[in-house]
Formats: sequence, C-alpha cells, structure tokens
Amino acid sequence: MIARELMGAAKIPGGNEHGGELRLFRRELKHADEFSIMLGRIELMNSRMSGSEEALATMSCEKLTKSNPRVLIGGYGMGFTLRAAQAVLPEGATIVNAELIPAILEWARGPMRELTNNCLDDPRVETIVGDVSDVIAAAPNQHYDAILLDVDNGPDGLTQDDNERLYGFNGLDAAKSALRTGGILAVWSSAPDPAFTRRLQQSEFAVETKTVSARSNGKGAKHVIWLAKNP
Repeated sequence: MIARELMGAAKIPGGNEHGGELRLFRRELKHADEFSIMLGRIELMNSRMSGSEEALATMSCEKLTKSNPRVLIGGYGMGFTLRAAQAVLPEGATIVNAELIPAILEWARGPMRELTNNCLDDPRVETIVGDVSDVIAAAPNQHYDAILLDVDNGPDGLTQDDNERLYGFNGLDAAKSALRTGGILAVWSSAPDPAFTRRLQQSEFAVETKTVSARSNGKGAKHVIWLAKNP
C-alpha cells in the first residue's frame, strides 16, 4: 500500500466537535498524484472523486442564458466546481469564489498546482477569503444569476456549526434576495436531507433534487444536488 504524505494542516474558523482542523495528504501514484483533505478520520475531498462537484457547476450554469452572468461559488475545496463553471460559462461571465480557509487557496497554488491548472488566475474569477454567508448578506438585491454552495458536507454542517446561517430560513432568504428573478441556488450535499428540501420549498423556491455520482465515470458513492430556482 502506498503511504500518504502529510502536506499541510489548517484550523477551521468556528470549527465544531469534529476536530476543527483540515489536513492535506498526497499519495504518489503511477499516473497522477492523489490528494485528499481530511477532517479527523473523515475524508471530505479526494482528487479522484470530482463528478458531483463538477455536476454542481454544469447543471446550474447550463441553465443561464445571459452573455454576462454573475455567479457566486461558496467554497473552493479542490477547485472542481470552479473549473467546471469556467468550462461552460461565457467569456463575459464573472465568477466570485469565496473560500473561508486561506490555506485551501495556498494549497491550490502550492502542492496542488498541477491539479488546479491555474484556475484562480482566470480573469473572470474574483477570489474572496471569507465566509460565503457574509458575501451573500452583503450582496445588493438581485446581484447574482447563480449561487453555488459546496460548503461543508451539506446542510448538516459537518465542520462548522455556523453553516446553519446558509441553510436555515434566514440564510435562504438572504440567498433569495441576492439572486435575480429566475436565478439558481444550487447546493451540494454528501447525503439526502428531506428537511432541507422542505425549507427550500417553504422559502418559495422551485426545487429540483438530483442524485449524482461522486466519480465522473458514474461510479462511486451517490451525492445530492438541489437546484432551487428563484421564481
């Protein structure tokens, strides 16, 4: 078995009882290095499982018809959602990517630079180091055409208790205000959450729930994406 190498560690602001520290590991494989980001014993991300994060972007952005859409992505992670959005959005798009943990962005430009392929240097991208809930709350009314949330492990808030600010009724109201009419709120989750579906409906979003594979080849665990349209 190929040993993993610890490449870095970072404290999570407001981290909860699950540990509050992320660790980046690398394994040297034959064709490409494998990276994983761990929270304690829980693997949050793996560079070989990008399918559902990519689907979060493609399913959302393909619904946008403007030549200059403005898209907010909450969470950078390993950049799968950002790179998938870049691939489908037009040249006139603006992509705001908010990442809470500075080390995540440092890892993207450092040990994971071959994986991330300089996606943060795309002139369409504006990177914000901070809580995406604060970015949403500060947005002018009807500012975004889409808000994509790949934050934590979904609405349950595995790493941060404060993530309820995003997924509770107040957070959904803030997102609704920041979205233009017909705009899309897309949310990634590692597992189904019927209570969150009901909150979206009660917040007057038109909701689709999609089940997608963790791997781009259609294999692996199944994850959930909510596509909630602001009517």
